[in-house]
Amino acid sequence: MGPMSDRVTVSVEEGVADVRLNRPEKMNALDGEQFAALIEAGRSIGEDRGLRAVVLSGEGRAFSAGLDMGLFQGKGEIPTIEARADETPGTIFQRSATIWQDAPIPVIAAVHGVAYGAGLQIALAADIRFVAPDARLSVMEIRWGLVPDLAVTQTLPPLVGIDVAKELTWTGRILSGSEAAELGIATHVSDDPRADALALARDIAARSPDAVRAGKELWSRAPRLGRVEGLELEAELQRRIIGRANQTEAVLSNVEKRPPRFRDPE
Repeated sequence: MGPMSDRVTVSVEEGVADVRLNRPEKMNALDGEQFAALIEAGRSIGEDRGLRAVVLSGEGRAFSAGLDMGLFQGKGEIPTIEARADETPGTIFQRSATIWQDAPIPVIAAVHGVAYGAGLQIALAADIRFVAPDARLSVMEIRWGLVPDLAVTQTLPPLVGIDVAKELTWTGRILSGSEAAELGIATHVSDDPRADALALARDIAARSPDAVRAGKELWSRAPRLGRVEGLELEAELQRRIIGRANQTEAVLSNVEKRPPRFRDPE
C-alpha cells in the first residue's frame, strides 16, 4: 500500500500499517487536504483484510499542532467527503478522528512534540496511546473561542471523567506526557513512542486476526450497551470465531510450540 496523499503516508510491513501525518514544516497542522487524507487512509486500511494493526504518528518535531490557522481564518478549501454507510456520520473534521474508531483493527497512536486541539483529538480516537514524557497536549480550542469538535465527546470522558474533560475544555491548559498518563489520556509514557507503538502492533499482528478484530468490536460496542446486551455481545462474538480455522490454529500452535500460521479474515 503506497501513500494516499503526501499529507498522510502509509507503509505496511508484516501486517502493520505505519500511518504518518506528513506536513513536518508546519508541525503537521491540519488543513483541508490533510483531513481528507486521514479519511482516505482510514478507509483504505479498513478495506485491507491483510492488515492486523495500525500505528498513527507524526513526521518531524510533533504529532500535530492542531488546526491550520488558515482554515480558522477562512482561507483554504475544506473538501466535501460524504460519509459512507459503514462510517460514523459527521463533519469531515469529526470523521478524520472517528475513521480510526471505525477501523476494524487496533489503532495505536505515538505522540511526541505537541498534540494540540484537533491533533490531540485525532490521537484520542486511537485505541492506545504511547506519549513521550516531554510531549505537550492540550484541548486548545478555548484559546480561539471555540469548543473541541472532533468527536471529543465520545473519546475524552471515558478516559478522564466528565469533570476533568470540562476543566481541560474550559482552560486549554497544556499537559506534559507524564501528566497525561496520570489523567488516563496516555496509555503509556515512552521515550520512543513510535518504536514502542510499532513493537506492540507487531505483537498484536502475531495473534489470531479473527480474535483481534472481534476484540475491537467488543470494546467499540460494549460501553454503549446495558449489562444484558453486553453479555449477549460477548457470547455473539465468541460464537462467531470459536472453532474456525484461526482459532483452531491458535490452539494447535500453542500445543505444538511453534509460530502460528493465520489466514486473513474472511
